[in-house]
Amino acid sequence: MIASQKHLPRYAPMTRFLHWIVALMVIATFPIGVVMLQDGLTRPTQDLLFILHKNGGVIILLLVVLRLVWRLRMAAPPMPERVSALQARLARAAHWALYVLLLVMTVSGYVRVRAGGFPIEMLDALGIPTLVPRSDSLAEYAQFVHGNARFALALLIVGHAGAGLVHLIRRDGVFKRIWPPLGQGPQ
Repeated sequence: MIASQKHLPRYAPMTRFLHWIVALMVIATFPIGVVMLQDGLTRPTQDLLFILHKNGGVIILLLVVLRLVWRLRMAAPPMPERVSALQARLARAAHWALYVLLLVMTVSGYVRVRAGGFPIEMLDALGIPTLVPRSDSLAEYAQFVHGNARFALALLIVGHAGAGLVHLIRRDGVFKRIWPPLGQGPQ
């Protein structure tokens, strides 16, 4: 490792916590969303998967909104000098695209469920009223958006993780900036 890379500023601990908790939840939500739609599942299994997916989506939405508010307050630390201006611009664009797609996915999922007349158990238990009218056409449109945006989100996540892996292998200090708030991270 280059000596000057050793003391690069890192993201704030809250930023790192939110990054990793959202990442883990999104990674868990993808397979749940795929499996819950498969034929041959028992009704109790399918119901459990739908509950996990819907309520996980609400938690992801809240965390992404919190992360956006936090991100607007706390600027990202500077990129290491070895990272080109083009790479830095691409990274910023990818991060903002991730925020947008996470919002599209969670909001379209919410609209799909509520417009379809289905419960979101966590919100119902808290007495939070639905924010959209019951509408089959709106539910179908939201399902279309949700079902297609997942491919763009998955591609962006794979690209983001791949870029992180490249930086980890290069040991250029970029990955260490976002490493979880536990410990010092990879040297």
